[in-house]
Amino acid sequence: MREISIKRAAMINAAASYSCVLLQLVFNGILARMLSPDDYGIVTVVSVFTTFFTVMANMGIGPAVIQNKELTDEDISNIFSFNFYAAIVTMLVFAVFSIPLSKFYGNHIYVSIGCLLSVSLFFHTMNIVPHSLLLKQKRFMLIGVRMIVVAVTSNGAAVILAALGYKYYALVWQAIVSAVVAFLWNYGSVRIKLRIKFSFASVKKIFSFSVFQMAYSIINYFSKNIDNLVIGKYISDSALGYYDKAYKVTLYPQNNLTNVITPTLHPILSAHQKDKSYIYKQYMNVVKVLSLLGMFISIYCHFASAEVIGILFGSQWGASVPCISFLSFSIWAQVVAASAPSIFQSAGNPKNLFISSLFNIAVILAAVTAGVMSGDIVRISLYITIAFNINFFVTYYMLVKRTLCMSFS
Repeated sequence: MREISIKRAAMINAAASYSCVLLQLVFNGILARMLSPDDYGIVTVVSVFTTFFTVMANMGIGPAVIQNKELTDEDISNIFSFNFYAAIVTMLVFAVFSIPLSKFYGNHIYVSIGCLLSVSLFFHTMNIVPHSLLLKQKRFMLIGVRMIVVAVTSNGAAVILAALGYKYYALVWQAIVSAVVAFLWNYGSVRIKLRIKFSFASVKKIFSFSVFQMAYSIINYFSKNIDNLVIGKYISDSALGYYDKAYKVTLYPQNNLTNVITPTLHPILSAHQKDKSYIYKQYMNVVKVLSLLGMFISIYCHFASAEVIGILFGSQWGASVPCISFLSFSIWAQVVAASAPSIFQSAGNPKNLFISSLFNIAVILAAVTAGVMSGDIVRISLYITIAFNINFFVTYYMLVKRTLCMSFS
């Protein structure tokens, strides 16, 4: 297979990602004017848990498949078959879980939403191995086209359903359509054999890598979502809707700068996993670009927060503006740090990634606790921003000093 550079891979991914960004901004702007903050708040609560179940079902298998260069077609088939059973269990458990979830939040609507989203969970889980294989094979062009197709079909379905008056169910079906289309596209591209009986020995080949990756993913999930869980429970759905909109705006730079490069880093640099100096040199070129862009966007979003909200979502979301004003100062840290897990993985050291995540979640928990005690989503935004900036330095100490054995300064 012809070697592809990080630059070329990133350019291919960028073309697809930025096309999706434009589509997403247009569709989000339309949906934000058709749906209320309560609609978004209701779905956000359940989506937090679907993300957790997706992480649990993944079990670190995706990165492990990319990292291990010794896996045979037989091994891939066995791992995919194992994932099939994991997908079924995940779907059923989440459907049942929606019952106590509805009682906890005092809203029976979470039962029907949970049962529907369990379908998207099944296809998300089934997509883990096919998607990882496409990355491992460096088929970035195919992945890019798929991203655009998924964005158009899922968001288009959501807009149609919202226009028909389906309210928050429009967002639910958006998730389902996205998961189904992505899986069918990827599975049709790799054609992995699915077996009723499979050998667990293939799963054991990736266990030592995947176990720390899974542990990190679980910790990272809670650090990213604990604020949504707590706000939805102890403040209100509408407050969660305003906060979540602000938080997601600050994630746009991370998702559409870092995520242009990050998916390409692990598949390419993992081929040099024994040469830490090479990984460090290549990665520092990436960090320089991300840090400069991240700092510029942080400053811009702080001073233009009112205009950003007004243009993207309309005047009804004005309560999100103070949140963005604070959260914008975390953008630079999030943009740069979001690329770090790929380097931990490329160096074959998910254990250090997990260790750094333990400290990070402790800081996030302290920030969320202090913010919720104040009962103010603006205070929460401030404390979360401080936490992200602290965690940036911890993550890079573990990466540069402890993992790549280079100078932290």
